[in-house]
Amino acid sequence: MREKTNYGNWVPEKVLYLYFGAAAILLILAIALQVAAGQTVPAIIAGVLCVLTLGMGVYMLVCHETFAFGKGNMMAGVHEHLVEHLDWDGKGSLLDIGCGAAALTVRCAKAFPEAEITAIDYWGAAWNYAKEQCEKNARAEGVADRISFQKGDAAKMEFADGTFDAAVSNFVFHEVRSAKDKRDVVKEVLRVVKKGGVFSFQDMFSQKALYGDMDQFLRELREEGISEVHYIGNLEKKLDFIPGFVTTPWMISGMGILYGKK
Repeated sequence: MREKTNYGNWVPEKVLYLYFGAAAILLILAIALQVAAGQTVPAIIAGVLCVLTLGMGVYMLVCHETFAFGKGNMMAGVHEHLVEHLDWDGKGSLLDIGCGAAALTVRCAKAFPEAEITAIDYWGAAWNYAKEQCEKNARAEGVADRISFQKGDAAKMEFADGTFDAAVSNFVFHEVRSAKDKRDVVKEVLRVVKKGGVFSFQDMFSQKALYGDMDQFLRELREEGISEVHYIGNLEKKLDFIPGFVTTPWMISGMGILYGKK
């Protein structure tokens, strides 16, 4: 019997439990305050908070279903967009930085059947993913023999300069806590790409608080020897498979893609 894949979701189920659980508690509190204690004003406040929390929970549930593989498939669309911008023949080695549950890793393995893939992630208790989950997903998809999963820090990788023919990463760099300047993470990843190798990265590149002036950053990368680098910003407003209701500051905002050849 084939193993089932579990690629997780950008909205973890525990977040949904938190919102709906809090709404239930607030409802009970509102009823108790009114019926048992006769405290009308506090009961109304608790009731309003209950409605707001429930509304947020419903919103997050809709986002969860929209992102989910096999349902809304928005995450799959985001991965497809990234791979489409990787100008590579698939012969050689590829690095996936921040692989999570290996959804992008597996997509790359299927898109490039001759490639040997290394995928790294920090994983840990703070994240809803694990190395074992990645390995199980790769086995279920029939690509485990070409993928190696390793624990690693994207800000300081243990690979020699110019190790890989290609590199990809999706919505990871802004989460790297060991690097204050997220541009340093981009440079660290480019360090391990071979001269002439290719890359495709998606992240919150259009958020100036994270990356500053992207035009200036591109000039800096070119001055440091990156032969070809392209940038498309604010993708959440340009990709037709991303619905407007997820383009909020706390969900997807300032999405961009950085791609090219070293």
